Amino acid sequence: MSELFPEGTPKGNISEQDTPNHDQPLAARLRPSSINDIVGQQHILGEGKLLRRAIEADRFSSLIFYGPPGTGKTTLATVIAKTTDSRFEMLNGVESNVSEIRDKIAQARTWKQLQNKATILFIDEIHRFNKAQQDVLLPHIERGTVRFIGATTHNPYYYINSPLTSRSQIFQLESVAVDDLIPVLEKALSDKELGLGNELIKADSDALRHIAEKADGDVRKALTALELAALTTPENGTGEIHLTLEIAEESIQKKALVYDATGDTHYDTISAYIKSIRGSDPDAALYWLAKMLVAGEDPRYIARRMVISASEDIGLADSNGLRVAMDAQQAFEFLGMPEGRIPLAHATVYLATSPKSNSAYKALGEAMDDVENGRTLAVPAHLRTPTRKKLASASGTKDSELEYHYSHAYEGNYVPQAYLPEGRKYYTPTENGLEKRIKERLDYWAAQH
Repeated sequence: MSELFPEGTPKGNISEQDTPNHDQPLAARLRPSSINDIVGQQHILGEGKLLRRAIEADRFSSLIFYGPPGTGKTTLATVIAKTTDSRFEMLNGVESNVSEIRDKIAQARTWKQLQNKATILFIDEIHRFNKAQQDVLLPHIERGTVRFIGATTHNPYYYINSPLTSRSQIFQLESVAVDDLIPVLEKALSDKELGLGNELIKADSDALRHIAEKADGDVRKALTALELAALTTPENGTGEIHLTLEIAEESIQKKALVYDATGDTHYDTISAYIKSIRGSDPDAALYWLAKMLVAGEDPRYIARRMVISASEDIGLADSNGLRVAMDAQQAFEFLGMPEGRIPLAHATVYLATSPKSNSAYKALGEAMDDVENGRTLAVPAHLRTPTRKKLASASGTKDSELEYHYSHAYEGNYVPQAYLPEGRKYYTPTENGLEKRIKERLDYWAAQH
């Protein structure tokens, strides 16, 4: 038996091998042990939701959780192991190798054969595994040797091999809301078994809210800050530890802003910024701009997207928007940070409050679709170069069809003539902002035909 179960192999499920003790940090001691104890994530763990049903019915094979740090990916994996009475083996994508993966799988096979006990193999930071390491898992997932759960802060559809994602159900965890974090902090203060309930601690409501807000949805960070505040604050004259807002500010001085400069948060935030400009909401646009700047996003990237929006979304309703966006980009290059943020804010508000039109952008898309997918139109004879006109004349084209009317030779610098065969129409001006003048002008010219 000693060969089948080498020294150090856990002899049971997670509840037997990972009992909380007071030597652990507060966040580890208070790790939830059941689905009902998990904070937030009701979009996947609420009553009747797919993941909850799969766990409670013990009907799943492979799962991948992704989301920001501190949202409960590891916790959820351990709860699943306990709920399904499974062994729990954990590897880390940074530290582990193929040999360790195979060792865990061999142990899982032995437990299955001799004890009929399933093993959950949890791999944290699965995106760190290379293709070969990920491929090692595939046959054992197919045979049911292990029940795989992976966790990642990166979008699995980009960072995990498709054979592994196709065999897994993928669930996204969200940052925990402030109002959900505050009860966790209150429970930590009152829990006498695993929390700080044996200490005489009074925490002001604004202190707890500050910790919850600055944790930015990270439960672990919030509990760590609370523990630091409690352990470093001396008792007052009545033997009480009083956690004030000032103490809370010292315990969690800088907000842990969740932002990945190359991942989902990067793309989601710039998307929200552009859509806020398009939706004419200057307050929202400024918030997303501020988030990107605080998180360290490249301001040049923001400026480039701003220039695109000025042409795509404001367009001819206010052509000055493009000029303002370009001026902001040039001003940033001249000033640098931190002053460079000022012209970026200037342009953001200008664009958000400008009238909107995507008529030119839309018209180009329709024209390009015709060019790419329709019959290619020949340039009308009267618009060709003089040399090409001579060739057309020699091949029998009528002189009247070759005559080009020079616009500047006519009143108002306009003369009706065909510039596009088959009478196709792409540009339809709106009546928004300055584009209304363009519409009036086009309507006037159309009446001259």
